[in-house]
Amino acid sequence: MSYNYVFTAIKGKQAGRDYFIAMCPLKLVPKIFLFDEAELRPEIRAQRLLNKARIPEIGEYLAENPKDYVLSSITASIDGEVEFIPFKSESNAQNDAGRLIVPMTARFLINDGQHRRAGIEEALRLSPELGEEAISVVFFLDVGLKRSQQMFADLNRHAVRPTFSIGVLYDHRDPLSRLAREVAERVSVFRDMVEKEKTSISNRSTKLFTLSGIYQANKALLGKREGDDYSEKELQLVCDFWEAVAATIPEWQLAQYRKITASSLREDRIHAHGLALHALALAGADLIRLYPADWKAKMKRLSKIDWSRSNTRLWEGVALVDGRVSKAQTNVRKTANLLRQAVGVPIDNADSAEIDHSPIKKALTKAKRSRERVAHA
Repeated sequence: MSYNYVFTAIKGKQAGRDYFIAMCPLKLVPKIFLFDEAELRPEIRAQRLLNKARIPEIGEYLAENPKDYVLSSITASIDGEVEFIPFKSESNAQNDAGRLIVPMTARFLINDGQHRRAGIEEALRLSPELGEEAISVVFFLDVGLKRSQQMFADLNRHAVRPTFSIGVLYDHRDPLSRLAREVAERVSVFRDMVEKEKTSISNRSTKLFTLSGIYQANKALLGKREGDDYSEKELQLVCDFWEAVAATIPEWQLAQYRKITASSLREDRIHAHGLALHALALAGADLIRLYPADWKAKMKRLSKIDWSRSNTRLWEGVALVDGRVSKAQTNVRKTANLLRQAVGVPIDNADSAEIDHSPIKKALTKAKRSRERVAHA
């Protein structure tokens, strides 16, 4: 006597070969779908090695969002003889809906979705009740290792990971994504100036900031980690901070009102780059922490900074590397330290040694003398 798996399925055809789409209960996924996890050479595997660091993340996502999780289909090959029995149809037309009968001796090999399979197994451990739900599975009939490897290559050839910005725009579950969208709408200088789909800005774009850049800067300003929530008070603080920063950089408003092009600012000014947003937020976090009552007054000192990229004495080795703006963490940190120094925030001796403070001191001294001359006139 033989035993079989029976799936309700729809038959289709691709490249002259039959394939089937079926629903599979989640509780069966870890039991029947195998993944070639052996430490074999890449040329004799049909899949990449499993990245085990991703499994808890997927499992927790499913377990923590039982009412609104989304899982895309698993693609698998069946190594064994199958039978497809169409449902009876009242017409004479061919019926592509029916039962797919697969012997239990057959082997299922995942072509795409091995991390989903492992994540489902982890989710069932955390929330067994998910086992009654289902995932769609696309079944192909196995025709050997070469075909399985080609299927993997073809399935992943055109897969494009969405940009960070569009992920922030569409993510309604992550509080910090929600914060970034709110700030982009509430802060006057950000309004209509934020690129919400791309993480980089083209030369012809009229946008000055990216949504991903605002997300990262807000995260640094509030000292949050991914998934942390925020209060209405924190939202207001973030908006007040960026309004205060914008008041010290009048060129942002000029770009907003099309009196200067965003592309020319990116070409000429450090403050028109994501590095500056991140560094401003890092410096601002310390400024607000140390001077909660008068941080806005101290923030005005930023207006004395010469943000010109041509000012290599100030920016080379800090925000610039060989004349080009660098997003590297080292350069973000050095830029943040320079800004801390400018607004009067003390920094560690080790960090301070990285910066040539003389251009900043000269700029602030010149501004002070100018104010004194006006006062004594």
